[in-house]
Amino acid sequence: MSMSVPAPTNEQAVFRALADPTRRTIIGLLADRSLTVTQVASHFDMSRPAVAKHLGILQDGDIICVKAQGRERVNSLQPMALKSVSDWLSHYNHFWDEKLSNLKSAIETQKEQGETP
Repeated sequence: MSMSVPAPTNEQAVFRALADPTRRTIIGLLADRSLTVTQVASHFDMSRPAVAKHLGILQDGDIICVKAQGRERVNSLQPMALKSVSDWLSHYNHFWDEKLSNLKSAIETQKEQGETP
């Protein structure tokens, strides 16, 4: 009996897209303005097809949209796709809040006791 692999959800595609530092850099570039594949590729020491592959993965995650303008394909950031990541990460904020609060208390206690941190 073979087990089928579940189809990736959009959230999984977003996390996959964000897993690579090159794609995160591309997102940063597209945050400023829409760019063609050639314009994006000019920022990297890799082939245009390699950049196009990264852009395809970002498109699969709905992080960017691609529109044809004449013979060019213009890539634009779709920031709402990153909301699922933000929502997921926000669940863990309380861990940081607690740790930072404990650190603050420890530093204040040391200051009150005349100790240097």
